[in-house]
Amino acid sequence: MTTDSKDGWHSGSGDPARTVELLWGLREPSRRGPKQRLTVPQIAEAAIALADGEGLAALSMRRVAERLGVTAMSLYTYVPSKAELVDVMLDTVLGELPRTEVAGGWRARLERVARDKWALYLRHPWLLQVSTSRPPMGPNLMARYEYELGAVEGTGLPDVAMDLVVTLVGDYVHGAARAAVAAVQIQQRSGMSDAQWWEGYAPLLAQVLDPEKYPVSSRVGTAAGEAFDAPNDPERAFEFGLARVLDGVEALISRS
Repeated sequence: MTTDSKDGWHSGSGDPARTVELLWGLREPSRRGPKQRLTVPQIAEAAIALADGEGLAALSMRRVAERLGVTAMSLYTYVPSKAELVDVMLDTVLGELPRTEVAGGWRARLERVARDKWALYLRHPWLLQVSTSRPPMGPNLMARYEYELGAVEGTGLPDVAMDLVVTLVGDYVHGAARAAVAAVQIQQRSGMSDAQWWEGYAPLLAQVLDPEKYPVSSRVGTAAGEAFDAPNDPERAFEFGLARVLDGVEALISRS
């Protein structure tokens, strides 16, 4: 099942039949017994709020139940385990991604896809902690996949290449967002901005670094440090990298 062990969290590791029921709303509430107080979307929203505020490590059925004012045992009557809950959470937040028409060609559409995902990761950093190599096949995920493929539909790319391009952009954004989220989190934990940290560290580094021994790194590092006022700039790196990824896709399309 989904864990927070050294192997990380994994989607798609719960009971397949029950997960599909939860994601697609296939099981109707029982007509017998007391009226059900909760819905699966309500449970998902409570779990997402907990993960947003305290991280995925804080997520447990007991903590979610406390937020909803019910017992953990009663929560299991809706969602059988944390594995299925994480899948529902993932599909729920994917529903936040817009699927609007974008003026311009494939490049503008694919850029919009990337920027929307970037914003989603920054809004829900816990997403970066979940491996989705076996994604939850929920309605929002499928709708999003359809939308993203539409960005490169009509470009002349074969179907498999279309899938790989969408995966390429998604993987790039995932990596770039991980660096950006880590930078925010270290600032929060240390109470010190990157600029403040660099202001104290750079003069010390200058005392021990020999420019003659490291001529290229000294020159480039100095230029980057002055430009970023920090050791790095995740947002600037994202913009630079996204443009290069799209340049590569353009070259691929031109050869199709």
